[in-house]
Amino acid sequence: MQEVATVKSHKMLFLNTLAFTICFAAWMFNGVLVTFLVDNQVFNWGPVQIGWLMGIPVLTGSIFRLPAGMLTDKFGGKPIYGTLLLICAIPMYLLSKADSLTTFALCSFGFGLAGVSFSIGIAFTSVWYPRERQGTALGVFGAGNAGAALTTLFAPTLLNHLTDYGTDIEGWRQLPVYYAIMLASMGVLFFIFAENKKPASSTKSFRQMLRPLSDIRVWRFGLYYFLVFGCFVAFSQWLVPYFVNVYYLPLVTAGIFAAAFSLPSGVIRALGGWLSDLFGGRTVMYWVLSASVLLSFMVIIPKMEIYSPGRGVMAKRSGTVTEVTATSINIGENSYGLKQKPESLYNFDSQILVLPTKQTWQEPTVEVGQQVKKKELLAKGVTRIFFQANVWIFAVIVVMLGSIWGIGKAAVYKLIPDYFPEEVGVVGGMVGVLGGLGGFFCPIIFGYLLEGTGLWTSCWMFMFALSLICLIWMHLVATKMMKNKHPADMQKFEAGS
Repeated sequence: MQEVATVKSHKMLFLNTLAFTICFAAWMFNGVLVTFLVDNQVFNWGPVQIGWLMGIPVLTGSIFRLPAGMLTDKFGGKPIYGTLLLICAIPMYLLSKADSLTTFALCSFGFGLAGVSFSIGIAFTSVWYPRERQGTALGVFGAGNAGAALTTLFAPTLLNHLTDYGTDIEGWRQLPVYYAIMLASMGVLFFIFAENKKPASSTKSFRQMLRPLSDIRVWRFGLYYFLVFGCFVAFSQWLVPYFVNVYYLPLVTAGIFAAAFSLPSGVIRALGGWLSDLFGGRTVMYWVLSASVLLSFMVIIPKMEIYSPGRGVMAKRSGTVTEVTATSINIGENSYGLKQKPESLYNFDSQILVLPTKQTWQEPTVEVGQQVKKKELLAKGVTRIFFQANVWIFAVIVVMLGSIWGIGKAAVYKLIPDYFPEEVGVVGGMVGVLGGLGGFFCPIIFGYLLEGTGLWTSCWMFMFALSLICLIWMHLVATKMMKNKHPADMQKFEAGS
């Protein structure tokens, strides 16, 4: 790393961030394209197949992050980054020729290499800045995540224009070509304008470079990143079919909502880096994980309508039923009032409801002339519980969650140079692998959860459990560290004094 940031440092930060934005836009390409092709019945793919196609590029961009980070530490970022951009342009172009699930998957595996740009950019950016400014610099670089928002925002509109709004459906094949041109052009620009630089650890052997991976802290950081980055990547794609299927929105509108999730999360990462420099990565992660637990819990409840037995009406005395109406039951001289079924039973959808709403009524179970005994049921109670899961309320919570994860992404990568200052490429690459695997496995997990439960909100149940595990693990580690460093203070704290 450098002692002082220079104009050259800022120039390289700009190039790295621009290249990462383009790579990330390409990496998230399948989220929109696959949804479009299925929605327009070009391919007959189910939820599990969609999950795999969304996950395959993420898998490629994950498993190669560690070797890409090591190569960057060894040879510098210019040759590695520039070559990556040119290589990814080839399968992206070939995607325009795909006509089956197999060829689509193979091309996706190829252009998914764009995802390794993260570990290259992290290592290549960190060598240009001093330690006290790395959190901010890496946060700015990480804002390239906004490339996902650019794809979800503009790709649906482009697909509509290229296909003449569905009349020329084969026009979709032009979009991968445009993305391939962007990747290749950025590769050429990087080779022309970038300057190479290596860290001090570039003289180490590959075996020596891998030594930090034996530290459990690396894997803990990786789990945090699995949540804040991997799940962000997964939802950047999954939210498009989510909005289409749950709220019956058009693809373009669903893309706008998904972009509203992705864009703030990418841009706010720079703020997360600054906050991590100011307060420390661990403190920021406490807030991030706590908020993730709360917000993911808030969106677990699906849109639902439940009927349950309610408070009924029982006979106070024995006798013969003389009259039965919607509002009362008469037995001899005794009259029992009934709560009538509301006329507005099916009008909840026209209202904006924040909390679950209930309606209750009573329905007669006896007939005129029937003999009843004391405490016999005359009318059964019915309770209807309705929860709307309003799209606007849901969208606001999801955008907040994406923004919180954006801050968390920067906080995790602030911790890495603090503990591994000369192995940022290797450690950052490994953490990136684990985070990227989250982006691969989560859409697949979401697909299986949807198939198994029939609930679209099952993905949020998974998020809640994962967030809670991360928070508990971090708290246990932090408490143990405090006991080791300040045993007397911890004893007083636990004693309540």
